[in-house]
Amino acid sequence: MAEQLSFPLSAKPALGRDNFFVSEANQLAVVALERVDTWPNGKLILSGPRASGKTHLAHVWSMETGARIIAARDLAGRDIAAEVDGPLAVEDIDLMTAEDETALFHLHNLMLAEGHALLMTTTTEPSAMGLALPDLVSRLQGTTLVALDAPDDALLGAVLVKLFSDRQINLPNGLLDYVLPRVERSFAAARHFVEALDARAMREGKPIGKRLAGDILRGDHG
Repeated sequence: MAEQLSFPLSAKPALGRDNFFVSEANQLAVVALERVDTWPNGKLILSGPRASGKTHLAHVWSMETGARIIAARDLAGRDIAAEVDGPLAVEDIDLMTAEDETALFHLHNLMLAEGHALLMTTTTEPSAMGLALPDLVSRLQGTTLVALDAPDDALLGAVLVKLFSDRQINLPNGLLDYVLPRVERSFAAARHFVEALDARAMREGKPIGKRLAGDILRGDHG
């Protein structure tokens, strides 16, 4: 049978507080973000692997505090002084260029001087980033770090449900129970699985179910 034309739609992640599932794996991070008043010097680093929920938590924090969100790779060339007008989240500081590092160093100092809360996200700890600016390294190493742990069953199941929901896919009965013990225990693997399953179902015009899911889990993407 000829393959059907498919027109993949962009998934639209739901990033509200009600869409974030709290389990033992992320509870400490959630509590830390809710208690900005306890952050030493008003700053915090949130670390975790790709697709672990850092961006989601940053958006929740932004909505609850009125903070703006900036990508670290966009810092260079900005008027840093103009950014210091309230709480701020800087995402993916592990992806900075040398110019971004200098900008973050100045932003960090101004935020502390003005007493505004600063949240930074990263996939790695500051000591492993290979930063070129020693003064920034010392500032980041002196910042409290909260890590998102590897997902437990409850969290990974919730992430899978959310990933399907973001793609407007209704989970067939029993599919989650089938997938959960078989999928790799990481957020990235969960995302890859859902993307691959959706793509193959669209391409072949087949319903999403255990048979197709089994093929994807065995590495057969068609």
